[in-house]
Amino acid sequence: MTETESIAYDVVVIGGGPVGENVADRTRAAGLTTALVESELVGGECSYWACMPSKALLRPVIAQSDARRLPGLAEAVQGSLGTPAVLARRDEFTSHWKDDGQVAWLDGTGTDLYRGQGRLAGPRTVAVTAPDGTVTTLTARHAVAVSTGTRVQLPDLPGLADVRPWTSREATSAKAAPGRLIVVGGGVVATEMATAWQALGSRVTLLVRGKGLLNRMEPFAGELVAEALTEAGVDVRTGTSVESVSRVNGTVVAVTGTGDRIEADEILFATGRAPHTDDLGLESVGLEPGSWLETDDSLLVTGTDWLYAVGDVNHRALLTHQGKYQARIAGAAIAARAAGGPLLDEPWGAHAATADHGAVPQVVFTDPEAAAVGLSLAEAEQAGHRVRAVDVEFSSVAGAGLYGDGYKGRARMVVDLEEEILRGVTFVGPGVGELIHSATVAVVGQVPVGRLWHAVASYPTLSEVWLRLLEAYRDS
Repeated sequence: MTETESIAYDVVVIGGGPVGENVADRTRAAGLTTALVESELVGGECSYWACMPSKALLRPVIAQSDARRLPGLAEAVQGSLGTPAVLARRDEFTSHWKDDGQVAWLDGTGTDLYRGQGRLAGPRTVAVTAPDGTVTTLTARHAVAVSTGTRVQLPDLPGLADVRPWTSREATSAKAAPGRLIVVGGGVVATEMATAWQALGSRVTLLVRGKGLLNRMEPFAGELVAEALTEAGVDVRTGTSVESVSRVNGTVVAVTGTGDRIEADEILFATGRAPHTDDLGLESVGLEPGSWLETDDSLLVTGTDWLYAVGDVNHRALLTHQGKYQARIAGAAIAARAAGGPLLDEPWGAHAATADHGAVPQVVFTDPEAAAVGLSLAEAEQAGHRVRAVDVEFSSVAGAGLYGDGYKGRARMVVDLEEEILRGVTFVGPGVGELIHSATVAVVGQVPVGRLWHAVASYPTLSEVWLRLLEAYRDS
């Protein structure tokens, strides 16, 4: 191992995914010298093994499903998807797992890239071990930002190591559709990958320990998605635990809590994530390796005045777009503190990630899509708000019928009865992912329900569901 001399920067960022890239972009735009450390591909999990490849797999699935709802077009799309072409397009969206384009963008910001494993080596100090064993020490005059995200957390099951299970990485980068696939889990990754691979030719069995799917959303979201997955051919089994797995002559055998034996060619575990902080050198600054990093709203790690945790690693809102939002806030806060200027960290201020607490949007790209922002009814009640849930079916909207025959979906808004604002909104149905930003604006802007009456939705679009929700609230 060869150690080089120390190099000083204003800011050092550990982790070169979308979050780390955005922190670096913001600090460089503020005139601060910045180094970014990445151990794998610049662009991170989202670009190569999560958001981009998964949505590239799902887009043809959703497009075909939409087409089948339209007489005159349905007859032309009754065949199976061209799986090789879908996978080839997926490969284009991952740049064939090469990061040249991302590196070129980073270079354009003026950020210095260090490839290797970055570890904290004391306050404001990062040791970078390159693939050849060379160690470079980087020091930060103002801030170190940790944006290392999360890693897969596999259950402690007998036989699991020998099975070579799929994780989200294998599920989004597979070169062919397995004949039979077991998916374990009921969250976003599980439901999206069950949707994709069933349509791409796999016979999918979805095993869910809990009572239903998407348990962080309103209950009807998981119910409608489960119903559609079943209609598509997925064998959905709720209340089902996996007790052991094995692989014999290439075949995976999963044994459930009820003693059922399920055979498949591959098994995907989508059962949770853990913070990617176990090999980060946290012990050198008095923090626990492997822990989530708690922060204030400026993303400064509790108990420090120089260490920031941005993105999934802080466990505030595990979504790429929310991490990028945090990166913009953190970059601005780092710049403000470096300049000795005022810190605007009051709620909704320029240096406060306030949206993390009650205005987080999310889209699940299943068929139907599920989209939500803010608090569910249960979350709002638990937080002590006096609220009312207002539900309408999309069948009451002309645009839904035009979108496709047999359109099925539901919308809910959670109204704060004291402040007359929205605490949360949920849409489930084909195409609703493009509706959620209107709800996000309403929740973040705390737009009074009375003012929403004057936000006129164009006819005949799906957006008229807003009118139906407001009418139902008025009449209830």
